[in-house]
Amino acid sequence: MKSNKPATLKEIAKRLKLSTSTVSRALKDHPSIGLVTTMRVKQMAEELEYEPNNTAIFFKQRKTFTIGVVLPSLSETFFSTAISTIEDIASSKSYNVILGQSLDNSDREYRILETMKNHRIDGLIVSLGKNTIDLAFLELFKKANIPIVFFDCVPDLEGINAVVCELETGVMEAIDTFVSCGHTKIAFLNGPEDLLASKERQKAFLKGINRHDIPVNSDYHLTTDLSSDGNVRAMLKLLALPDRPSAVICFNDYVALDIMKTAREKGLVINQDMFFISFANYPIWKYFENPLMASIEQFPHKQAEKAMEILFELIDSENSQEPRRYEFSSKLIHQN
Repeated sequence: MKSNKPATLKEIAKRLKLSTSTVSRALKDHPSIGLVTTMRVKQMAEELEYEPNNTAIFFKQRKTFTIGVVLPSLSETFFSTAISTIEDIASSKSYNVILGQSLDNSDREYRILETMKNHRIDGLIVSLGKNTIDLAFLELFKKANIPIVFFDCVPDLEGINAVVCELETGVMEAIDTFVSCGHTKIAFLNGPEDLLASKERQKAFLKGINRHDIPVNSDYHLTTDLSSDGNVRAMLKLLALPDRPSAVICFNDYVALDIMKTAREKGLVINQDMFFISFANYPIWKYFENPLMASIEQFPHKQAEKAMEILFELIDSENSQEPRRYEFSSKLIHQN
């Protein structure tokens, strides 16, 4: 009768009258072990349904060969693209990925981060939720000697590893495009004011219109909480202005979808009565008969790829490393 206990190296060694060290090396195809012996060991291991004791291996190497990834939501194309890249790279290095979605809930985000730390992941990739203020988890991971690399939505801190896409280039191209088409009444529909990404967009927008000597009109500058209702409310305010704008730059493509729908419902013709440019460059626009004018590419694949490169350098390094920050330049992609 077959035992329910898992087979061990000792059992294989005993049956083949070999030492456990020889069996171990044979299973790893060590060149010091002859081909015949290696084949005998592997055949016996298969018969006994031997499985390596990963816990012991991890303990010896002080690694779990697992990384954690925390991001706002996989429903966003940007993050689904990023996680696909992250998992491909992790798999190529024989690492597993534990994924958590914060859903922009800071309490949920913290619980996920704490759980990952307790499971002794080897490293962490994070894109913060828009409501995250408390960064106490940084000290927890530092004490546990678990490296962190932020990407896209990063904290406004010095001394962290971060990969971002600078937005000024794309915003400048967007405003240049509008102005070249004769637009000077350009509105800006931004995200929450305390969000770092919103601050970056605001700064770039103001710089762009100042470069063209366009007066700042506070009525054209609105914010949204990024909910559909919030987006619609902000758009209705713009449409209610006696001197409404002819062009709008908005926080991202999802905001653009909401406000363009609102404009159509109010009888406006897109790319005739009002023109739109947003951020993210999601692939959805190719399915639209009349899409927005352009979208600003933020390169999720490249950001994720660079974040993983930095993370594995930190994981593999035995010495402390200086914090690294890498920026990609955004790019305006015309949709029609």
